[in-house]
Amino acid sequence: MEKPYVLGIDMGGTNTKFGIVDARGNVINSSSIKTQLYTDINEYCDVLCAEMMKLVDAAGGIELVRGVGAGAPNGNYYTGNIEFAPNLPWKGIVPFAELIAERMHVPCRITNDANAAAMGEMTYGVAKGMKNFIMITLGTGVGSGIVIDGKVVYGHDGFAGELGHTKIERGESARLCGCGQKGCIEAYASANGVARTAKEWLAKTDRASLLRQLPAEEITSKDVFDAAMQGDDMAKEIFEYTGRLLGTKLADFVAFSAPEAIVLFGGLTKAGDILMEPVVKALNENVMPLWKNKIKVLFSTLKDSDAAILGASALVWDVDAQAPMSK
Repeated sequence: MEKPYVLGIDMGGTNTKFGIVDARGNVINSSSIKTQLYTDINEYCDVLCAEMMKLVDAAGGIELVRGVGAGAPNGNYYTGNIEFAPNLPWKGIVPFAELIAERMHVPCRITNDANAAAMGEMTYGVAKGMKNFIMITLGTGVGSGIVIDGKVVYGHDGFAGELGHTKIERGESARLCGCGQKGCIEAYASANGVARTAKEWLAKTDRASLLRQLPAEEITSKDVFDAAMQGDDMAKEIFEYTGRLLGTKLADFVAFSAPEAIVLFGGLTKAGDILMEPVVKALNENVMPLWKNKIKVLFSTLKDSDAAILGASALVWDVDAQAPMSK
């Protein structure tokens, strides 16, 4: 192959991970930067491209790179833009594919971060061979990639499948989500959502908890997990509550696409069974009888962010893709 490599970018609300990938799906080398450090999109792109060029130079130079694929929150497959992403520092419409292409001097194509993860999982991971599944990314937010009949669902405008912004709670007491709505599952079942639950529960009660040893405003989902692993009752109940809400919402998703499996991916999945068990229980309690105990719920088998990096790279390998590449 004339150009044997592709760059894949996995942009999260907290970190941006990227890697150089060969045609067999091997991540040759990877690195990361902090997304939230850069309030100016041009500065972010300058730093990101400079860091990617280090990987490119080590692999033999930009002339060996076919292009750049990126998975980003609210990344529009059709336009190459990031549009009104609630968990990113840059607001409005950002012409991300164009900004990267003009700096790297190779074509760039973009999609939603969860769609990229779904493509990676379908090609290289636990969903390999599946034609109908839903990818749920549990990180700073809750993302989703829906695959039906072997194809990622984009809809007419590129934004189909924003399951994280469907509602699990309603009314004035429902949590405000970063998207501006109240009650989105993202406000409860993301890493940020777990931390918010901990802060709320600590403020409302005087129950003993290891979490009280930490400044409330600094509590993270990892702190809650660590406390749960040490036997802290409140921390364990927080994961039970989170998993129950997520499983209940997953039952709604099953009803419209009848997936073979739901694949969970992202930092929050490191909680393992203390998250998975209430998710599966609530899912099966809330689906129609014809789907009860039929839908597999799986953790991603790909290492760290490899699913999203590989999926993003697949955007460039896919010569039949409908979306144009910015050049």
